[in-house]
Amino acid sequence: MAMVEPEIEAAPWADQARSDASLYLKQIEYLFERSGFYRGKLERAGFASHGAVGGLEAIAALPLTEKDELRLSRSPDEPIGAHLTAAPDEIVRIYSTSGTTGTPSYIPLTGADLEVWVRTSARSYAASGFARGERIVSTYNAGPFVAGAALGAFDRLGLCHIPVGSGNTERLMAAVELLKPTVVAMTPSYALHLVEWGKARGVNLAASSVKRVMVAGEPGGGEPAMRAKLEAGWGASVTEAMGIGDISVSLWGECEQKAGMHFSGRGFVHFELIDPGTGAEKPLVDGAEGELVLTHLVNRSAPLLRFRTRDHVLLSVGPCACGRTAPRVRCIGRTDDMLIVRGVNVFPSAVREVVNEFAPEVAGVIMIRPRAPGVRQEPPLPIRVELAPGAKVEGLAERIRERLRDKLLVTTEIELAPAGALPRSEYKSKLVEKA
Repeated sequence: MAMVEPEIEAAPWADQARSDASLYLKQIEYLFERSGFYRGKLERAGFASHGAVGGLEAIAALPLTEKDELRLSRSPDEPIGAHLTAAPDEIVRIYSTSGTTGTPSYIPLTGADLEVWVRTSARSYAASGFARGERIVSTYNAGPFVAGAALGAFDRLGLCHIPVGSGNTERLMAAVELLKPTVVAMTPSYALHLVEWGKARGVNLAASSVKRVMVAGEPGGGEPAMRAKLEAGWGASVTEAMGIGDISVSLWGECEQKAGMHFSGRGFVHFELIDPGTGAEKPLVDGAEGELVLTHLVNRSAPLLRFRTRDHVLLSVGPCACGRTAPRVRCIGRTDDMLIVRGVNVFPSAVREVVNEFAPEVAGVIMIRPRAPGVRQEPPLPIRVELAPGAKVEGLAERIRERLRDKLLVTTEIELAPAGALPRSEYKSKLVEKA
């Protein structure tokens, strides 16, 4: 599909900071006026007024915002948190996170904020190349969750949307067989699970009507070995998208060049890269690596300033054949999933990517089993690797161990598990079994 907003998406990236600068100043003024959370936070950091904060070029001097800070600011009187800035009659939607780490977080949106989310998601999804009028099946149980706003983008793009949700593979495959969609949207874990599901039942997904698989919700779709496995299994093109509920859904979307996900939040969100260990700002140059930090530029319901996403990304800048000029990222993993083995940072998704190089002997499913609680681990790091049916196992564990040591500089202990032994997910896959 062509760009949704070419005047924005193809504009010179070098001009972006200039156009964002005035929006940022207005947003800082709004925070001091309406956000008790940020007024207090900035005053404690030595910024007595919005004028003292400075412009966008000085944003790295401001304190970072942690998810736990927002949680701690909640109370029975303020269940959303002290960063809420909109009046009750301005809010048109309240989404929630899944609450897997505790009480769900609530994310309010004004009408204008919801429109921004839909526009951002439309830019992101359109990059994957489908055409108006195509049928798309979505598998996200998006009702209460932020993905629900992203699904509004399908209507905006003129797609025929067939929402199926997760938890019923037979219903999903019946929709694919009978309604002949050309696009499906799901997590990479579920896309892989469906390939295995089909093989076990003699269903050839590669012969289905599906021509594009859009994956999101977790890292994996951009890993070359995982993408190759999914594209072979589905006989379809695989592109990925990424967002974060506290800021915006589908904030990054991959085009048909498959060289990373383009930033789709231009004019709405400002992004930075930091060193996850020190918090120091990193320059946005080609090949830069670090944690994504995001700042709202126009949000009016619960704006966030320098929010730590915990997404560890690799940045690409420069021209793209699709015509989009925004930088691109590939998510390597989450910094809160990262383990440190004798001073070496190990991302579970990076381990999976290396293991997947041994296809077709491996199923593409792993489980890291740290011996001790916490981030720091002593070698060897135990990893279970699931075999594919009929795999040749002689010498395989040793070859995987050597490749992990060569590529990731980590010493591991590889246990080969029989086909089907490790857990599957119809949403996000779990790669680490906490000690």
